Amino acid sequence: MEYGSIEREIHVDASPEVVFEVVSSPEHISEWWTDDAAFEATPGAVGELVWGDRAQVVPMVVVDAEPPRLFSFRWCHPEGKVDDRATSLLVTFELTPSGTGTRIRLTETGFRELGWEAAKLEEQYRDHVAGWDTFVPRLGEYLARLVSTR
Repeated sequence: MEYGSIEREIHVDASPEVVFEVVSSPEHISEWWTDDAAFEATPGAVGELVWGDRAQVVPMVVVDAEPPRLFSFRWCHPEGKVDDRATSLLVTFELTPSGTGTRIRLTETGFRELGWEAAKLEEQYRDHVAGWDTFVPRLGEYLARLVSTR
């Protein structure tokens, strides 16, 4: 296995504008992925992703925010601190109009660049694969519920 990147793609019956809002705003992200989040969807903005009762707090920094087509951020910084000189994982949501909805392409890259030893690299990669296998479908389900109530 290469452990280079994770890619997931789904189609949702929601406009790219709605999808962008859902993948780039803390109040929506905490409905399908984290328990809480705090950040602004502005390139360079630093924030955090939170699980549990602050049991796990992960700093993140917004890389790109181009409504309604692209949102990306870096997370999993070494030692849990945002450092522009350090390597981190990059998560990118590419949103493409498709029929009456949107094709969401999620990519997470940077695993090999973190310099983890082989066992940790494999463990982290598999953990993130399992996570996105859970949370990308949840994103689709959340969007379906959201659109049905608008």
